Amino acid sequence: MIFVQWTYFVFEGIYLLFKPPEEKSVVGEIVLITGTDHGIGREMALQYSALGATVVCWDINEEGNKETVKEICSRKGKAHAFVCDVSKREEIIEVAKKVKAEVGTVTILVNNAGIMPCHPFLQHTDAEIRKIFDINILAHFWMMQAFLPDMIAKRHGHIVSLSSMAGIVGLQNLVPYCGSKFAVRGLTEAINEEYLYERSCIRIM
Repeated sequence: MIFVQWTYFVFEGIYLLFKPPEEKSVVGEIVLITGTDHGIGREMALQYSALGATVVCWDINEEGNKETVKEICSRKGKAHAFVCDVSKREEIIEVAKKVKAEVGTVTILVNNAGIMPCHPFLQHTDAEIRKIFDINILAHFWMMQAFLPDMIAKRHGHIVSLSSMAGIVGLQNLVPYCGSKFAVRGLTEAINEEYLYERSCIRIM
């Protein structure tokens, strides 16, 4: 099975090299991005909005999140701000219900929120390690539980989970962070296999 999949992806890669797919339009899509008060999350929110999507911004930092939405609106885009601590499953489920009622069904989910404490392994406290995993990986599970069922029902959706080079190679002073990002890759690959039959209508990457 592994050999068959490897062969398929090699030929698929060669084909796409010479005939790349057209860019997908996101006009009219409802895109939920976590961790949008600054950095990559804010930039993605601005980019999706510029492409015509309605952006739902989630962050624990209410002030920074509102600034992101304000900037999108100043550019004549559509955006909504929701405060949510993604380390808490119950809060995710509750805020997800509010989003569906007030904005609509999310069709693109971007799991971006993450924290990256940087110091030697033995200097990490147990609370810090747990928080890294709560935000960087367990939140992905809860977000998928909240939004994947609607995507399956509609037979339309995308789920994107951000990792980094720390999810490919181990790095010093980032031991728990690397562990969480390796876990993101494993989760994404496994759930993509599990929902292989849905691949024509739901993309998980």
